[in-house]
Amino acid sequence: MSEPCWRTALRMPADHPCLPGHFPGRPLVPCVWLLEQVAQALQAWRGERLARVVEAKFVAPLQPDETAELELAERAGRLRFAISRDGILLARGVVEGSA
Repeated sequence: MSEPCWRTALRMPADHPCLPGHFPGRPLVPCVWLLEQVAQALQAWRGERLARVVEAKFVAPLQPDETAELELAERAGRLRFAISRDGILLARGVVEGSA
């Protein structure tokens, strides 16, 4: 039996207004934007608000206009997220939701 999960594609356009201040000349997608996408996915999947980020690890950068995949899954009673691009893990963590 497979675990319940939610998957969605992520992509920040290169003209997003936060990018000029997030490493001018070499923009990176901000981690806070990635966490906002986790929050939106949690709302869409389970109708819950993001109550707490228990842990988050950002291991590789995401460039503007690159497409990544976000997966939220419930495993062992915890909500875990993973963000990857072309099979490369970019970020992972555990979150808690509330109604």
